[in-house]
Amino acid sequence: MKNLFLLFLIAMPFLSCEDEKKVKEPKAQKPNIIYILADDLGYAEIGAFGQKKIETPNIDALSKEGMIFTQHYSSAPVCAPARYMFLTGKHAGNSFIRGNDEWTDRGNVWNYKAMAKDSTLEGQRPVPKGTKTIANYLKEEGYKTGIVGKWGLGAPHTHSVPNEMGFDFFYGFNCQRQAHTYYPLHLYKNKNRVHLANDTVAPSSPFPKGLDPNKSENYKDYTLTDYAPDLIFKELTGFVEEHKNSSFFLYWATPIPHVALQAPQRWVDYYKEKFGPEKPYLSGNGNGYFSHQTPHAAYAAMVSYFDENIGKLVQQLKDEGIYDNTLIVFTSDNGPSFAGGADPTFFESAEPFESEYGKGKGFVYEGGIRVPTFFSWPGKIEPGSTSDHASAHYDMLATFADMLAFEIPNTDGISFLPTLLGEGEQTKHEFMYWEFPEYGGQVAIRMDDWKVVRQHLKDGEQPTLELYNLKIDPTEQNNIADSHPDVLERAAVIFEQEHTEPETERFRIPLLENGLLAK
Repeated sequence: MKNLFLLFLIAMPFLSCEDEKKVKEPKAQKPNIIYILADDLGYAEIGAFGQKKIETPNIDALSKEGMIFTQHYSSAPVCAPARYMFLTGKHAGNSFIRGNDEWTDRGNVWNYKAMAKDSTLEGQRPVPKGTKTIANYLKEEGYKTGIVGKWGLGAPHTHSVPNEMGFDFFYGFNCQRQAHTYYPLHLYKNKNRVHLANDTVAPSSPFPKGLDPNKSENYKDYTLTDYAPDLIFKELTGFVEEHKNSSFFLYWATPIPHVALQAPQRWVDYYKEKFGPEKPYLSGNGNGYFSHQTPHAAYAAMVSYFDENIGKLVQQLKDEGIYDNTLIVFTSDNGPSFAGGADPTFFESAEPFESEYGKGKGFVYEGGIRVPTFFSWPGKIEPGSTSDHASAHYDMLATFADMLAFEIPNTDGISFLPTLLGEGEQTKHEFMYWEFPEYGGQVAIRMDDWKVVRQHLKDGEQPTLELYNLKIDPTEQNNIADSHPDVLERAAVIFEQEHTEPETERFRIPLLENGLLAK
């Protein structure tokens, strides 16, 4: 036996090179993908994009490790359609979801207490069965898929929940209306409600009459026990821990900084000291969401809390040794809000673009659809780089497909992987298309530096016809439609060819349906 062991030791150096290679070089693992989608975060609400008042050191540091996209767009200026188009690679002319649709024919869906008792009132209108998302494609490529945060693309007890739409794991808000409070009565873990230790304080509850708005104790009802973003982040880190040894796709659809103004007190106190005394924001009498004694401090606190968690996530990836094999995408679902105590003017939230009502969230001007975006992938994307390549959320599916070499049918997107890697020739969009049936009815097209905007297509007012050259007029101040009929003619043809009739009545824009924009 001793002689046999000696013979084995002698023979070891003579193992074939191929056998040795099999031992030393395990099969390369596909990159992890983390897609971070902030909610209503304006173009200039992080330091990397020019924010001066809100501190985001972790986000800024991460952006420096990758490539900033200065001309990346949301697919829509509000929540649900932007998320649907990201997941399916469709622009608004071909999308099933083109606006927010609360599926109101079910009953009193806006009654928070009724929804708490009856889960069939939660959620949004389901998407069609058979809809294939980014998560479906990545599962087919061997990825573990998870979403934490806000869904907003279906309803409980339907086929249109994350676990039926390609995601192995879900934790968070199924319904975007429920997400109007950060202290909800429940969240969802996969398909089941998880009840929280919070009282029933319905969103938009008015500030109590007779109480002094300058006393902090009178706001106690708006800060309860279980803070949803804490719970969501805990599940996020758990997903990463569970799947660190396999390739995973994590969609972090954080509800922050969408109002209501509710943030950890330590961060609120930090900004109270920084900003000084404020005028309280009081809900009721037409003001929605929740009251807050120091609204500027609360809003900044939400963003800095979010930034803090991004720092923790990056550190976890590094501690687990998987950071270098992870593509991180940071973006926002649309421009900054004007409601619920948010103050885009104070923060210059979309600088250099306008961000107040009519120009920010809900509108197809640059302030409503151009979003802060960057990509980090160590060893693949050049650190500290910047690109002005014009792109949109609906390009992400094509980009992931290009990165992982899988086929996708019928996408409106274009891969910008050549830009990210600095390799090969980058195809550019002939045009980018937006169609939004809300806020009066709107459409927009970007063709090179030209931007065509049409407003008031559904509200009975005189429709506008606007043309801007974004190269010389990026803030859309000078309408030069009268000077370039050739550009408008080209846009009219695109409106006609790219618009398909929506299946849902509320998304229809009669002027588009009848081809009148092409005349």
